[in-house]
Amino acid sequence: MLLAGLCLAAGVCTAATTHVVYPLTSLEDVDSRYEYDWAVLRVALQKTEPRYGPFELRQSTHAMSSQRVAQELLMPGGRINIFARATSPQLEQQYVPVRLPIDKGLLGYRMFLIREADLPRFAAVRTLDDLRKLRVGQGKDWIDVPILSKAGFPVVEGTSYPGLFAMLAAGRFDFFSRGIDEAQREFKERRAAYPQMTIEPTLLLQYPLPLYFFTRRDAEGKLLAQRITEGMEMMIKDGSLNTLFQQYKGESIRAGGLQNRRVLQLHNPHLTPETPLSRSELWFNPLTGK
Repeated sequence: MLLAGLCLAAGVCTAATTHVVYPLTSLEDVDSRYEYDWAVLRVALQKTEPRYGPFELRQSTHAMSSQRVAQELLMPGGRINIFARATSPQLEQQYVPVRLPIDKGLLGYRMFLIREADLPRFAAVRTLDDLRKLRVGQGKDWIDVPILSKAGFPVVEGTSYPGLFAMLAAGRFDFFSRGIDEAQREFKERRAAYPQMTIEPTLLLQYPLPLYFFTRRDAEGKLLAQRITEGMEMMIKDGSLNTLFQQYKGESIRAGGLQNRRVLQLHNPHLTPETPLSRSELWFNPLTGK
């Protein structure tokens, strides 16, 4: 850490390699949820090599639940030293947040995976009150749970990500609320296993939901967060973040047909005052698709 401090003071870094380990969240062959996030992380680290030195980015070899991921990042010497997650005040207190939305806030635009037989029920939804009559599925301890619960939705929680698709098929809840690109990818990846599942075509639920990188709240974690912040700011300025965003998310956004959907908006009462809502260049614009 002394070397890191000296290299920062000099403005040029020749320190040892920075090792960055992100979590393995599932042993399933089909789980592409975080591919974009780690692509952004890699480019941010690459852009900061002249200042901070070389890096090694790899995935943990131990599969972890979301709860275990959070515990590992609290432990000195844990198996990981970064994760990406929708923010909450608790997360921002426990870890060091990089307050730049990785996916430009796209995660807060929600489409629904439903059973095909229920299409008429959802076509009749006109208001939030109509939607509140239906049960929504979410993962245990996901930040969406308190947002939806506080808004009056009956929320059914599942303990594992893969299990949520089985719960939907079994009628344990009526819709699985997912980000635009999540819904598109998951439908393609899992429609063979769950042929009765489809994407609801008429509704879009929206609430502000920044997805941040989080690091350990120690000297190493703070330095890593500083490096990622600088790298992402460079990506925002030179357009490379938007290029990656379109590469990974653009097709799903276009396929989502946002202009044909009824938008139902919710308030997110769990945003901290530091959330950079005033920086319009950081956020997805559904009117332009960028």
